[in-house]
Amino acid sequence: MLNVVITGGAGFIGQALAKQLLQRGALTGLSGKPEPISRITLFDTVPANDFGDSRIVTIVGDIGDQAEVRMLIGQDTHSVFHLAAVVSSGAEADFDLGYRVNLAGTRNVLEACRVQEILPRVVFASSVAVYGGALPEAVTDQTPQRPTTSYGVQKLMGELMVNDYTRKGYVDGRAVRLPTIMIRPGKPNKAASTWASSIVREPLSGVDAICPVSPDSMMVCLSPRRTVDAFIRLHELPGEALGVDRAMLLNGIPASAGEIAAAMERNAGNRKIGKVIWEQDAHIQKIVNGWPRALAGERSTALGFSVDQNIDEIVRFFIEDDLDNQIRSLTAS
Repeated sequence: MLNVVITGGAGFIGQALAKQLLQRGALTGLSGKPEPISRITLFDTVPANDFGDSRIVTIVGDIGDQAEVRMLIGQDTHSVFHLAAVVSSGAEADFDLGYRVNLAGTRNVLEACRVQEILPRVVFASSVAVYGGALPEAVTDQTPQRPTTSYGVQKLMGELMVNDYTRKGYVDGRAVRLPTIMIRPGKPNKAASTWASSIVREPLSGVDAICPVSPDSMMVCLSPRRTVDAFIRLHELPGEALGVDRAMLLNGIPASAGEIAAAMERNAGNRKIGKVIWEQDAHIQKIVNGWPRALAGERSTALGFSVDQNIDEIVRFFIEDDLDNQIRSLTAS
């Protein structure tokens, strides 16, 4: 029987991952074969949805508190999906909080795994924010990591720790550099990329959205469906398939803000939609301008990781999976 911990388990990706794991019912365990999942612990700063399933345990806590994380990841934890983080603009605005959560929190997770008698598989959610400066037209597996934000620095440090703890035999770690995940349900957050979801989510819900970047600003996007698939696939890969460097670049669909807004309109059907209002924010624009405009990771392609067909498919996934609940939540509030 296999026990799983998801940090950031109340977030929309953490919830989607938990739901998919419940449906799968099994993951590769210490035996190297599929083993039934007996428990999934969702850890976050706010309560997570337990889906009415007895296999779910929800814990509210602080990833930056070493003692709490030691209690969270006990001797019977086989797999950890470490998704908890302070997002990009939030980490830039609050330097101390970003390092406490994104760096110290990641080390707390790895240290809690280190003292176990078993060798847990740890999947770490990194970001393409580890790249920065003068970038090629398309970032590849060989592109040097030179982050220009605190968030990117913290994620890169997390990747290096995952590599080092794996090298020392403390964990069986793997990290994935994610592009922008969209469309996120709920409300805008402090991520510099939050506009990519807002200019689809709000208008389709009948609400105007403010876009703080210019229409030609590029973003590499991936749907929640493909992201959850990637986390699970990365977990299931044998360590030898990844080699010494456990950090993998995941590809996505490049699209401009204008193209994203146009895809929203094309797929709106007969809905009465809100407007996209273009009001540039120099701070957000600067961060976004430093991100990759396209990704060409050959390693992830060779290992069977898939991306969305186009930006229209990402919009349609949101309509199918989340739009009705999004509209209901707006009506209730």
